Amino acid sequence: MPYKAAELWQRGITGKGVTVGVLVSYGDPRLADFIAQYDEAYGLPPADIVNLEPLGKAPSCTDPGVNTANCLAWQQETRTDVAMIHSLAPGARIAVTAIPVDETQGETGMPEMMRALDFLTEHGIADVVSMSFGTPEQNFSDPRSIHRLGRAFSRAGRAGVTLVASSGDHGPTGPLRDSPDRTYDRRVVAWPASDPRVTAVGAVQLHVDRDGNRTAPDTLWPRSGAGHSSAFARPWWQRSVADGGTADGRAVDGRAADGRTVDGGEADGRSIPDITMQGSRGSSQSAALFAGVVALAVQQHGGRLGDINPLLYRLGRHGAAAGITDVTEGRNDYGGVPGFAAGTGFDTASGWGTVDVPSFVRALAGSDR
Repeated sequence: MPYKAAELWQRGITGKGVTVGVLVSYGDPRLADFIAQYDEAYGLPPADIVNLEPLGKAPSCTDPGVNTANCLAWQQETRTDVAMIHSLAPGARIAVTAIPVDETQGETGMPEMMRALDFLTEHGIADVVSMSFGTPEQNFSDPRSIHRLGRAFSRAGRAGVTLVASSGDHGPTGPLRDSPDRTYDRRVVAWPASDPRVTAVGAVQLHVDRDGNRTAPDTLWPRSGAGHSSAFARPWWQRSVADGGTADGRAVDGRAADGRTVDGGEADGRSIPDITMQGSRGSSQSAALFAGVVALAVQQHGGRLGDINPLLYRLGRHGAAAGITDVTEGRNDYGGVPGFAAGTGFDTASGWGTVDVPSFVRALAGSDR
Protein backbone atom coordinates (compact mmCIF):
# COMPACT_ATOMS: atom_id res chain seq x y z
CA MET A 1 0.00 0.00 0.00
CA PRO A 2 1.82 3.15 -1.22
CA TYR A 3 0.18 5.41 1.37
CA LYS A 4 1.31 3.39 4.42
CA ALA A 5 -2.18 3.35 5.90
CA ALA A 6 -1.27 0.12 7.71
CA GLU A 7 0.53 2.28 10.28
CA LEU A 8 -2.88 3.61 11.29
CA TRP A 9 -4.63 0.25 11.04
CA GLN A 10 -2.20 -1.17 13.59
CA ARG A 11 -3.46 1.47 16.03
CA GLY A 12 -7.08 0.63 15.32
CA ILE A 13 -7.70 3.53 12.91
CA THR A 14 -9.40 1.66 10.07
CA GLY A 15 -12.47 3.81 9.46
CA LYS A 16 -14.52 1.69 11.87
CA GLY A 17 -17.78 3.40 12.79
CA VAL A 18 -17.59 5.73 9.76
CA THR A 19 -19.79 5.50 6.68
CA VAL A 20 -18.63 6.67 3.27
CA GLY A 21 -21.39 7.31 0.74
CA VAL A 22 -20.66 6.73 -2.95
CA LEU A 23 -22.97 8.36 -5.49
CA VAL A 24 -23.24 6.39 -8.74
CA SER A 25 -25.59 5.67 -11.59
CA TYR A 26 -27.08 2.15 -11.74
CA GLY A 27 -24.71 0.51 -9.23
CA ASP A 28 -23.35 -2.98 -9.81
CA PRO A 29 -25.28 -6.18 -9.05
CA ARG A 30 -22.02 -8.16 -9.01
CA LEU A 31 -20.19 -5.80 -6.67
CA ALA A 32 -20.13 -8.18 -3.71
CA ASP A 33 -18.42 -10.92 -5.71
CA PHE A 34 -15.87 -8.51 -7.13
CA ILE A 35 -14.96 -7.02 -3.75
CA ALA A 36 -14.69 -10.48 -2.16
CA GLN A 37 -12.13 -11.43 -4.80
CA TYR A 38 -10.36 -8.09 -4.38
CA ASP A 39 -10.12 -8.52 -0.63
CA GLU A 40 -8.72 -12.02 -0.99
CA ALA A 41 -6.14 -10.85 -3.53
CA TYR A 42 -4.92 -7.96 -1.36
CA GLY A 43 -5.32 -9.49 2.09
CA LEU A 44 -8.06 -7.09 3.20
CA PRO A 45 -10.86 -7.90 5.63
CA PRO A 46 -14.37 -8.36 4.21
CA ALA A 47 -15.92 -5.08 3.13
CA ASP A 48 -19.00 -3.70 4.88
CA ILE A 49 -21.15 -2.61 1.93
CA VAL A 50 -24.75 -1.48 1.91
CA ASN A 51 -26.56 -0.87 -1.39
CA LEU A 52 -29.11 1.93 -1.46
CA GLU A 53 -31.56 2.91 -4.21
CA PRO A 54 -33.40 5.90 -2.73
CA LEU A 55 -34.97 6.96 -6.04
CA GLY A 56 -36.15 3.54 -7.13
CA LYS A 57 -34.67 0.30 -8.42
CA ALA A 58 -31.91 0.70 -10.95
CA PRO A 59 -32.50 -0.98 -14.32
CA SER A 60 -30.37 -3.71 -15.80
CA CYS A 61 -27.75 -2.73 -18.35
CA THR A 62 -29.71 -4.69 -20.97
CA ASP A 63 -33.11 -3.15 -20.23
CA PRO A 64 -34.81 -1.19 -23.03
CA GLY A 65 -33.79 2.46 -23.12
CA VAL A 66 -30.56 1.92 -21.18
CA ASN A 67 -27.27 2.81 -22.82
CA THR A 68 -25.53 -0.52 -22.22
CA ALA A 69 -22.01 0.80 -22.68
CA ASN A 70 -22.57 3.64 -20.21
CA CYS A 71 -24.23 1.29 -17.73
CA LEU A 72 -21.32 -1.15 -17.85
CA ALA A 73 -18.91 1.74 -17.42
CA TRP A 74 -20.80 2.78 -14.28
CA GLN A 75 -20.50 -0.76 -12.95
CA GLN A 76 -16.74 -0.54 -13.36
CA GLU A 77 -16.74 2.91 -11.75
CA THR A 78 -18.68 1.55 -8.79
CA ARG A 79 -16.16 -1.27 -8.34
CA THR A 80 -13.20 1.10 -8.51
CA ASP A 81 -14.72 3.56 -6.03
CA VAL A 82 -15.56 0.88 -3.48
CA ALA A 83 -12.22 -0.90 -3.86
CA MET A 84 -10.23 2.32 -3.39
CA ILE A 85 -12.17 3.44 -0.32
CA HIS A 86 -11.88 -0.03 1.19
CA SER A 87 -8.14 -0.13 0.42
CA LEU A 88 -7.46 2.82 2.72
CA ALA A 89 -10.33 2.53 5.21
CA PRO A 90 -10.99 -1.21 5.45
CA GLY A 91 -13.16 -0.84 8.54
CA ALA A 92 -15.50 1.79 7.10
CA ARG A 93 -19.01 1.03 5.93
CA ILE A 94 -19.51 1.94 2.28
CA ALA A 95 -23.01 3.03 1.25
CA VAL A 96 -23.28 2.60 -2.51
CA THR A 97 -26.09 4.98 -3.39
CA ALA A 98 -27.34 4.38 -6.93
CA ILE A 99 -29.70 6.47 -9.02
CA PRO A 100 -31.78 4.73 -11.73
CA VAL A 101 -30.73 7.10 -14.54
CA ASP A 102 -27.47 7.79 -16.33
CA GLU A 103 -25.51 10.86 -15.20
CA THR A 104 -24.10 12.30 -18.42
CA GLN A 105 -22.80 15.66 -19.60
CA GLY A 106 -24.89 18.67 -18.60
CA GLU A 107 -27.88 18.56 -16.29
CA THR A 108 -28.85 14.98 -17.14
CA GLY A 109 -28.75 12.89 -13.99
CA MET A 110 -27.43 15.71 -11.80
CA PRO A 111 -30.76 16.49 -10.07
CA GLU A 112 -31.07 12.81 -9.22
CA MET A 113 -27.53 12.73 -7.85
CA MET A 114 -28.32 15.67 -5.58
CA ARG A 115 -31.57 14.05 -4.45
CA ALA A 116 -29.58 10.93 -3.57
CA LEU A 117 -27.15 13.11 -1.60
CA ASP A 118 -30.09 14.69 0.23
CA PHE A 119 -31.30 11.20 1.13
CA LEU A 120 -27.95 10.41 2.74
CA THR A 121 -28.00 13.73 4.56
CA GLU A 122 -31.58 13.58 5.78
CA HIS A 123 -31.21 10.04 7.11
CA GLY A 124 -27.85 10.68 8.75
CA ILE A 125 -26.26 7.85 6.80
CA ALA A 126 -22.95 9.15 5.47
CA ASP A 127 -20.11 10.96 7.20
CA VAL A 128 -18.18 11.37 3.94
CA VAL A 129 -19.53 11.32 0.36
CA SER A 130 -17.43 10.53 -2.70
CA MET A 131 -18.50 11.79 -6.13
CA SER A 132 -16.52 10.39 -9.07
CA PHE A 133 -18.43 12.26 -11.74
CA GLY A 134 -18.61 15.73 -13.22
CA THR A 135 -19.36 17.88 -16.22
CA PRO A 136 -17.89 21.20 -17.41
CA GLU A 137 -19.67 24.18 -15.93
CA GLN A 138 -20.35 25.37 -19.50
CA ASN A 139 -22.47 22.26 -20.16
CA PHE A 140 -25.31 23.58 -18.02
CA SER A 141 -27.87 25.24 -20.29
CA ASP A 142 -28.84 27.52 -17.40
CA PRO A 143 -25.78 28.52 -15.32
CA ARG A 144 -28.07 29.24 -12.38
CA SER A 145 -28.92 25.54 -12.17
CA ILE A 146 -25.42 24.84 -10.82
CA HIS A 147 -26.17 26.97 -7.79
CA ARG A 148 -29.64 25.51 -7.35
CA LEU A 149 -28.27 21.96 -7.44
CA GLY A 150 -25.48 22.94 -5.09
CA ARG A 151 -27.93 23.73 -2.31
CA ALA A 152 -27.68 20.02 -1.51
CA PHE A 153 -24.03 20.66 -0.60
CA SER A 154 -25.04 23.32 1.90
CA ARG A 155 -27.52 20.93 3.49
CA ALA A 156 -24.85 18.23 3.70
CA GLY A 157 -22.35 20.69 5.13
CA ARG A 158 -24.74 21.78 7.87
CA ALA A 159 -25.04 18.11 8.81
CA GLY A 160 -21.26 17.81 9.06
CA VAL A 161 -20.80 15.69 5.94
CA THR A 162 -17.49 15.99 4.07
CA LEU A 163 -17.88 16.10 0.28
CA VAL A 164 -15.18 14.91 -2.13
CA ALA A 165 -15.23 14.98 -5.95
CA SER A 166 -12.89 14.09 -8.79
CA SER A 167 -11.42 17.03 -10.70
CA GLY A 168 -11.79 15.41 -14.14
CA ASP A 169 -9.72 13.50 -16.67
CA HIS A 170 -9.34 15.97 -19.54
CA GLY A 171 -6.58 18.22 -18.25
CA PRO A 172 -7.52 21.90 -18.48
CA THR A 173 -10.61 21.25 -20.62
CA GLY A 174 -13.59 18.88 -20.67
CA PRO A 175 -16.17 17.06 -22.82
CA LEU A 176 -18.80 18.91 -24.83
CA ARG A 177 -22.36 18.32 -23.69
CA ASP A 178 -23.73 17.11 -27.02
CA SER A 179 -20.50 15.52 -28.29
CA PRO A 180 -18.80 13.95 -25.25
CA ASP A 181 -16.12 12.40 -27.44
CA ARG A 182 -14.90 15.94 -28.19
CA THR A 183 -13.58 18.55 -25.79
CA TYR A 184 -13.73 22.32 -25.49
CA ASP A 185 -11.02 24.27 -27.30
CA ARG A 186 -10.46 26.38 -24.20
CA ARG A 187 -9.95 25.99 -20.48
CA VAL A 188 -12.97 24.80 -18.47
CA VAL A 189 -13.42 23.01 -15.15
CA ALA A 190 -15.91 20.41 -13.97
CA TRP A 191 -18.73 20.69 -11.47
CA PRO A 192 -19.27 19.45 -8.72
CA ALA A 193 -15.50 19.62 -8.09
CA SER A 194 -15.55 23.37 -8.76
CA ASP A 195 -18.02 24.05 -5.94
CA PRO A 196 -16.16 25.54 -2.95
CA ARG A 197 -18.18 23.34 -0.57
CA VAL A 198 -16.56 20.29 -2.17
CA THR A 199 -12.94 19.13 -1.87
CA ALA A 200 -11.65 18.67 -5.42
CA VAL A 201 -9.20 15.81 -5.89
CA GLY A 202 -6.84 15.53 -8.85
CA ALA A 203 -4.60 12.67 -9.91
CA VAL A 204 -0.89 12.02 -9.53
CA GLN A 205 1.35 9.11 -10.29
CA LEU A 206 3.27 7.75 -7.33
CA HIS A 207 6.62 6.09 -7.84
CA VAL A 208 7.09 3.69 -4.93
CA ASP A 209 8.55 0.30 -4.13
CA ARG A 210 6.61 -2.64 -2.69
CA ASP A 211 6.99 -1.28 0.81
CA GLY A 212 5.50 2.08 -0.12
CA ASN A 213 8.80 3.97 -0.14
CA ARG A 214 9.12 6.58 -2.88
CA THR A 215 11.70 5.74 -5.53
CA ALA A 216 11.22 9.01 -7.42
CA PRO A 217 9.25 12.24 -6.95
CA ASP A 218 5.51 12.03 -7.56
CA THR A 219 4.40 13.40 -10.92
CA LEU A 220 1.13 14.92 -12.05
CA TRP A 221 -1.05 12.48 -13.98
CA PRO A 222 -1.00 14.17 -17.41
CA ARG A 223 -4.79 14.25 -17.81
CA SER A 224 -5.66 15.38 -14.29
CA GLY A 225 -8.37 18.04 -14.35
CA ALA A 226 -7.30 21.49 -13.20
CA GLY A 227 -8.18 25.12 -13.73
CA HIS A 228 -10.32 28.01 -12.52
CA SER A 229 -14.07 28.18 -12.19
CA SER A 230 -16.30 30.47 -14.21
CA ALA A 231 -19.22 29.86 -11.85
CA PHE A 232 -17.63 30.32 -8.42
CA ALA A 233 -15.46 33.13 -7.15
CA ARG A 234 -12.23 32.37 -5.36
CA PRO A 235 -13.26 31.36 -1.81
CA TRP A 236 -11.78 33.23 1.14
CA TRP A 237 -9.59 30.32 2.19
CA GLN A 238 -7.98 30.21 -1.25
CA ARG A 239 -7.32 33.89 -1.89
CA SER A 240 -3.71 33.82 -0.77
CA VAL A 241 -2.73 30.81 -2.87
CA ALA A 242 -4.85 30.62 -6.03
CA ASP A 243 -2.21 32.50 -8.01
CA GLY A 244 0.33 29.77 -7.33
CA GLY A 245 1.51 31.17 -4.04
CA THR A 246 4.22 33.41 -5.48
CA ALA A 247 5.14 36.74 -3.96
CA ASP A 248 7.75 37.95 -6.41
CA GLY A 249 5.43 39.07 -9.19
CA ARG A 250 6.15 36.18 -11.55
CA ALA A 251 3.26 34.76 -13.54
CA VAL A 252 2.41 31.21 -12.49
CA ASP A 253 0.04 28.89 -14.34
CA GLY A 254 -1.60 31.67 -16.32
CA ARG A 255 -2.01 34.01 -13.35
CA ALA A 256 0.01 36.93 -12.08
CA ALA A 257 0.81 37.46 -8.43
CA ASP A 258 -1.22 40.68 -8.46
CA GLY A 259 -4.36 38.79 -9.56
CA ARG A 260 -4.33 39.82 -13.22
CA THR A 261 -5.37 37.24 -15.81
CA VAL A 262 -2.49 35.91 -17.87
CA ASP A 263 -2.73 33.47 -20.78
CA GLY A 264 -6.42 32.71 -20.42
CA GLY A 265 -6.56 32.16 -16.66
CA GLU A 266 -9.65 33.13 -14.65
CA ALA A 267 -8.36 35.79 -12.28
CA ASP A 268 -11.09 35.45 -9.66
CA GLY A 269 -12.30 31.86 -10.09
CA ARG A 270 -12.13 29.04 -7.56
CA SER A 271 -9.06 26.93 -8.36
CA ILE A 272 -9.19 23.13 -8.56
CA PRO A 273 -7.91 20.68 -7.46
CA ASP A 274 -7.29 21.21 -3.76
CA ILE A 275 -5.31 18.02 -3.26
CA THR A 276 -4.22 15.02 -5.35
CA MET A 277 -4.01 11.27 -4.86
CA GLN A 278 -2.80 8.27 -6.83
CA GLY A 279 -4.72 8.26 -10.09
CA SER A 280 -3.25 5.93 -12.68
CA ARG A 281 -6.89 5.15 -13.54
CA GLY A 282 -7.93 8.79 -13.42
CA SER A 283 -9.17 11.25 -10.84
CA SER A 284 -12.17 9.05 -10.01
CA GLN A 285 -9.72 6.69 -8.36
CA SER A 286 -8.09 9.66 -6.62
CA ALA A 287 -11.34 11.00 -5.17
CA ALA A 288 -12.31 7.61 -3.76
CA LEU A 289 -8.88 7.19 -2.18
CA PHE A 290 -9.13 10.60 -0.55
CA ALA A 291 -12.60 9.76 0.75
CA GLY A 292 -10.97 6.78 2.46
CA VAL A 293 -8.35 9.08 3.99
CA VAL A 294 -11.07 11.37 5.35
CA ALA A 295 -12.88 8.36 6.80
CA LEU A 296 -9.75 7.50 8.80
CA ALA A 297 -9.57 11.09 10.06
CA VAL A 298 -13.25 11.08 11.05
CA GLN A 299 -12.68 8.00 13.20
CA GLN A 300 -9.58 9.47 14.81
CA HIS A 301 -11.35 12.78 15.39
CA GLY A 302 -14.28 11.00 16.99
CA GLY A 303 -16.91 12.67 14.84
CA ARG A 304 -17.70 14.28 11.53
CA LEU A 305 -15.38 16.89 10.06
CA GLY A 306 -17.77 18.69 7.69
CA ASP A 307 -16.27 21.00 5.06
CA ILE A 308 -12.53 20.44 5.39
CA ASN A 309 -11.38 23.00 2.82
CA PRO A 310 -10.55 25.86 5.21
CA LEU A 311 -8.59 23.46 7.41
CA LEU A 312 -6.91 21.85 4.41
CA TYR A 313 -5.57 25.23 3.30
CA ARG A 314 -4.26 25.96 6.77
CA LEU A 315 -2.53 22.59 6.87
CA GLY A 316 -1.12 23.08 3.40
CA ARG A 317 1.03 25.94 4.60
CA HIS A 318 2.75 23.56 7.04
CA GLY A 319 3.76 21.16 4.27
CA ALA A 320 5.37 17.91 5.39
CA ALA A 321 4.75 18.72 9.05
CA ALA A 322 1.02 18.33 8.31
CA GLY A 323 1.43 15.32 6.05
CA ILE A 324 1.40 17.27 2.76
CA THR A 325 3.74 15.96 0.07
CA ASP A 326 4.42 18.56 -2.60
CA VAL A 327 4.04 17.57 -6.26
CA THR A 328 6.42 19.64 -8.38
CA GLU A 329 6.65 17.79 -11.69
CA GLY A 330 4.28 17.36 -14.63
CA ARG A 331 1.78 19.24 -16.79
CA ASN A 332 -1.79 18.57 -17.91
CA ASP A 333 -1.98 19.94 -21.47
CA TYR A 334 -4.78 18.15 -23.31
CA GLY A 335 -6.61 18.32 -26.62
CA GLY A 336 -4.59 21.26 -27.86
CA VAL A 337 -5.48 23.34 -24.81
CA PRO A 338 -2.50 24.60 -22.77
CA GLY A 339 -2.59 23.20 -19.28
CA PHE A 340 -0.93 23.97 -15.99
CA ALA A 341 2.42 22.99 -14.56
CA ALA A 342 3.03 21.55 -11.12
CA GLY A 343 5.49 23.59 -9.08
CA THR A 344 6.74 24.27 -5.59
CA GLY A 345 4.00 24.83 -3.03
CA PHE A 346 0.37 25.31 -4.00
CA ASP A 347 -0.25 25.36 -7.75
CA THR A 348 -3.25 25.11 -10.02
CA ALA A 349 -2.15 21.78 -11.48
CA SER A 350 -1.88 19.76 -8.26
CA GLY A 351 -3.27 21.96 -5.49
CA TRP A 352 -1.23 21.35 -2.35
CA GLY A 353 0.10 18.06 -3.70
CA THR A 354 -0.65 14.65 -2.24
CA VAL A 355 -0.53 13.31 1.31
CA ASP A 356 1.46 11.17 3.71
CA VAL A 357 -1.56 9.37 5.10
CA PRO A 358 -0.56 8.73 8.75
CA SER A 359 0.69 12.28 9.30
CA PHE A 360 -2.12 13.90 7.34
CA VAL A 361 -4.84 11.95 9.14
CA ARG A 362 -3.44 13.02 12.51
CA ALA A 363 -3.33 16.65 11.39
CA LEU A 364 -6.80 16.61 9.81
CA ALA A 365 -8.27 14.92 12.87
CA GLY A 366 -6.82 17.64 15.07
CA SER A 367 -4.51 15.61 17.27
CA ASP A 368 -1.54 17.71 16.17
CA ARG A 369 -3.14 21.09 16.99
